[in-house]
Amino acid sequence: MDDLLRIDDQLSDEQRLIRDTVKEFVADRILPDVADWFEEATFPVKELAPALGELGVLGMHLEGYGCAGLDAVSYGVACRELEAGDSGLRSFVSVQGSLAMFPIWKYGTDEQKEEWLPRMAAGDAIGCFGLTEPDHGSDPGGMRTHAKRDPSGDWILNGSKMWITNGSIADVAVVWAQTDEGVRGFVVPTDTPGFTAPEIHRKMSLRASVTSSLYFDDVRLPASAVLPGVKGLKGPLSCLSEARFGILWGVVGAARACLESAVDYSTSRTQFGKPIGAFQLTQEKLAWMAVGLGQSHLTALHLGQLKDAGTITPRQISFGKLANVRAALDIARQARSILGGNGITLEYPVIRHMNNLESVLTYEGTQEIHTLVLGEALTGLAAYR
Repeated sequence: MDDLLRIDDQLSDEQRLIRDTVKEFVADRILPDVADWFEEATFPVKELAPALGELGVLGMHLEGYGCAGLDAVSYGVACRELEAGDSGLRSFVSVQGSLAMFPIWKYGTDEQKEEWLPRMAAGDAIGCFGLTEPDHGSDPGGMRTHAKRDPSGDWILNGSKMWITNGSIADVAVVWAQTDEGVRGFVVPTDTPGFTAPEIHRKMSLRASVTSSLYFDDVRLPASAVLPGVKGLKGPLSCLSEARFGILWGVVGAARACLESAVDYSTSRTQFGKPIGAFQLTQEKLAWMAVGLGQSHLTALHLGQLKDAGTITPRQISFGKLANVRAALDIARQARSILGGNGITLEYPVIRHMNNLESVLTYEGTQEIHTLVLGEALTGLAAYR
């Protein structure tokens, strides 16, 4: 399918090489099996993680410690190609690099960085990010998980988290908790006594992804477990901004995969003596899908350029996350309609992407929260409470 706006012509030679390398990996290692993984609700993360490390996409936007140190647009392009395979694949890379590695890289001690970042960049250690709780999703400031110092100077962590990607297979968790000093981040090895992470089952979305709860029952951590470089919600929210940037690029890949499937189907499926793509109603759907994809792609590229220039703001990332996820979901739903009954089978990627995007619409800030972020930006009035 032709890129109508020739957006990738604006990429550098290195960025196009990253695009082609990740796209080939997805074609070889993901697409042949991902429908089965989705149907069976499995994802071979332990096997794929070292391969993704060798590919260089784990923490690829960070510098040092075995990370590639690439620019934001390169990271975005990689996320786009990963999510063209499956949102679960891109979620793993986002969680590993932006939610688990980034806070250690940005706010951790030299010892924490040396212990975890090289292994995580290589895919030899898997990380997760503990912020969302059963009763506190959009309002993380109300979290109940807490950590208190005991007379020895150790921290004692208690509480729970929910909807945690990679939780049950992680080697390390970056956990945010209330303390007497405000919200603090902790680097928690998952083999610490009192830490448990049961997997969440019966999902109808992101099935090719590991999702877990986290429980902390008097988890004893040394003083060296705390991330010293940040206090308050600024810490976890900065991590979410990093992850949302990957999302607003990634969903362009999911949308593109749906449009490609719809175009291929509409030009080969014959009804009333001609391909359904020759009917005006089908062409109108395809045209609007292409417009939505192009607009999302341009938004992602512009925000990537702002990030590389060091001028991007959280509000702009909210704009991209809100607009691009909604556009991708609309494209997936239109593609599903073009495929008719075949659109609900895993013989085609559309229903898988459509179901996955229902989760992407919600995680890393719901549609409603990002709407209120933009509303406040426009009016100067906060409407969260």
